[in-house]
Amino acid sequence: MRTINVGSRQSALALTQTGQVIADLEKLSREHGFLFTFEVKKIITKGDRILDVTLSKVGGKGLFVKEIEQAMIDKEIDMAVHSMKDMPSELPEGLMNGAVPRRADPRDCLISVGGVSLENLPQGARVGTSSLRRSSQLAALRPDLIIESIRGNIDSRLRRLENGEYDAILLAAAGLARMGWEDRVSEYLPTEICLPAVGQGALGIECREDDSELRDLLAIYNDENTSLTVSAERTFLGALNGGCQVPIGAFAVLDAEVNDVGVDPAVGAKRTISLTGMVGTPDGATILKETCTGVDPVVLGEEVAKKLIAQGAEKILADVRG
Repeated sequence: MRTINVGSRQSALALTQTGQVIADLEKLSREHGFLFTFEVKKIITKGDRILDVTLSKVGGKGLFVKEIEQAMIDKEIDMAVHSMKDMPSELPEGLMNGAVPRRADPRDCLISVGGVSLENLPQGARVGTSSLRRSSQLAALRPDLIIESIRGNIDSRLRRLENGEYDAILLAAAGLARMGWEDRVSEYLPTEICLPAVGQGALGIECREDDSELRDLLAIYNDENTSLTVSAERTFLGALNGGCQVPIGAFAVLDAEVNDVGVDPAVGAKRTISLTGMVGTPDGATILKETCTGVDPVVLGEEVAKKLIAQGAEKILADVRG
């Protein structure tokens, strides 16, 4: 019997997500004859330590994963469960995404005092978010709102809302759902008006490339449809050299199956992917958005990035990075 050590951030959400994944993998292990047990190892990341400044000012990629990845490289842990939106587009040498489970709700949501919708928030209402992507799109929709930074775990942000520091906050719907707190949501924001972060709602199960035994189990756990759409989004992010500290959003969906000429008959029909990418200025004055479709997620992600670069996306991102 082999013990798989699983790295996780210490937040309630991270531990809940990790626990849910472990429960799934334990079930699959029994069904497919893998002799695995799983233990959680809590790890503090840079993004967890620095809470008094905005994400965009902390700097660097992988704010919530670097220490966990180093522990994996050092073989202190065997795998890690990440929120996909926290993962850089490029992984360290020797590590890989072993599985992308089925995606949860990708949308952002509004939690407000009294359950007020975004449209009905009073002029000058204080809205908390740590994301430049969210603040950019929110400012474009409601330039009259006062957007203020808020950092910390979901539970601490909800407490600050309850304490009257904000009139509303924006959070990822998936995180609230995983915690069983859907009743706190005042409004789900359609992706058409607030494009999610790359990979939002999806998890990434990272492992070492040379761990073939664990990779075999994770391959069974992988959801092919989610893997395809997230791959398109992450390719888009990588082409723009982006991370969680810049105003970039993307969301891909699978369209109907089409017969792709030239595909090996053994593979059969492919699914077309529709990818929308967005880059905006932090003040919301400029929002660049482009949608393309294709069957290859990598080609598609690069195509959307190139179209936004042609519209001036690189200058916007350079200005944000300073």
